[in-house]
Amino acid sequence: MGEWSFLSEMLDKVESHSTIFGKVWMSVLFIFRIFILAAGVDRIWGDEQGNMDCNTKSPGCKNACYDASFPISHTRFWVLQILTVSTPTFIYLGHVLLVIRKENKLRRHLEQKQDLNRMIKSPKYSDEHGKVHLKGFLLVSYMMQLLFKILLEVAFVVGQYFIYGFIIMPEKITFQGGSCQTDTNCFISRPTEKTVFIIFMLAMAVLSVVLNIAEMLHLIISKLWQNKRRRSDLNLTD
Repeated sequence: MGEWSFLSEMLDKVESHSTIFGKVWMSVLFIFRIFILAAGVDRIWGDEQGNMDCNTKSPGCKNACYDASFPISHTRFWVLQILTVSTPTFIYLGHVLLVIRKENKLRRHLEQKQDLNRMIKSPKYSDEHGKVHLKGFLLVSYMMQLLFKILLEVAFVVGQYFIYGFIIMPEKITFQGGSCQTDTNCFISRPTEKTVFIIFMLAMAVLSVVLNIAEMLHLIISKLWQNKRRRSDLNLTD
């Protein structure tokens, strides 16, 4: 788990600047994907090529069969998926930290009563405790990172099917070509356990998409409701 500590720390920082749906998404990502991947997958997959048995001893046949069936191992594919899907969140975190830094600088100017001959904009995206308010450009940034996460998750789910051509791990793979002169059957170790992990990781990806869509709808509806209430208040004032 040590190699995931940096990612965990970054996600913890993002959590304080997210909605409740964002907090749930990060819990799903870290606990149900990263933790499971780090704790159990390597023991089941291990040296997949070494554990594959083929009904021929032709030199290079096993390598050719494995390379054709698994252009990239499932574990490396999932690691790439997690890192790629998390990237928009890290970009949003960078935007938030930049906004907080700028607004803290504005607060110092206001406290020191400098630039009295100029108008100094008051901070509007964050408070004194560093808590941000999702509105304006910050809301756009947050919505964009949600949209990109949805697109990336869907792309990886579709890509997983096109790369491997199956969801349920087969017990054997028939291959001919390269060093395999005839049809060769290569048998995969622990196919049932591998199938369980494949389905589990796909389910987590689908859950991630659902949470991100729900968060986008929540933000859109809440902002529309706030605008409606603001207009109603203005009409009552008039």
